[in-house]
Amino acid sequence: MAKLTTLSPKIERLVLVDLTDGDPETLEARESYDGLRFVSADLGGRSLAAASFSECEFLDLSANGCDLRSASFVETRIERLDAPILAAPRSRFRDVELQGSRIGSAEFYDASWQSVHISNCKLGFVNLRGAELRDVLFTDCTIDELDLGGAAAHRMSFVNTTVTSLDVTRAKLEHVDLRGAELRGLTGLEGLRGATVNPYQVSDLATVFARHFGIKIED
Repeated sequence: MAKLTTLSPKIERLVLVDLTDGDPETLEARESYDGLRFVSADLGGRSLAAASFSECEFLDLSANGCDLRSASFVETRIERLDAPILAAPRSRFRDVELQGSRIGSAEFYDASWQSVHISNCKLGFVNLRGAELRDVLFTDCTIDELDLGGAAAHRMSFVNTTVTSLDVTRAKLEHVDLRGAELRGLTGLEGLRGATVNPYQVSDLATVFARHFGIKIED
């Protein structure tokens, strides 16, 4: 019998050329923007709901309380984002890089992510409930709470990443590789089907498994 293999996310390197400097003060909800670079933009408290960004770059972005619901980011790089609170439910991310950023509470429920690489980020509460996730990679990140409840994830991996609390209640996972994650807490054990873990993680989560199956662990 052939050995089953966990597939890795397919992430293409993002190459952005000939970008034009954009004025962040002109950004508005429900508008489309292509081929622009925004530097030191402050979008705090503003609404960019249903805005569309393609082949864009954001550097040193402050977005506390920014409303990005139903916004679309395609072939876009975001570096050094600072957002204690970020609202982006039902948003779309395709071929996106998020680097060196700090987000406190992020609402991404019912979002669509495809080919997304998040690296060197510190994330507090990340709400991806009901999201569609395909080819997603977390590298060198710290995540306090990651909520994948009801999400569908295909080819998702973690590399050198700490996840203090992971919720996979009613999640549908396929080729989700958790071996590179330091997991400290897990909720919704039944939703873990389709994920790959290593023997050390199984040992660390033994009490979670025992509680789920009603097993007592005694000396």
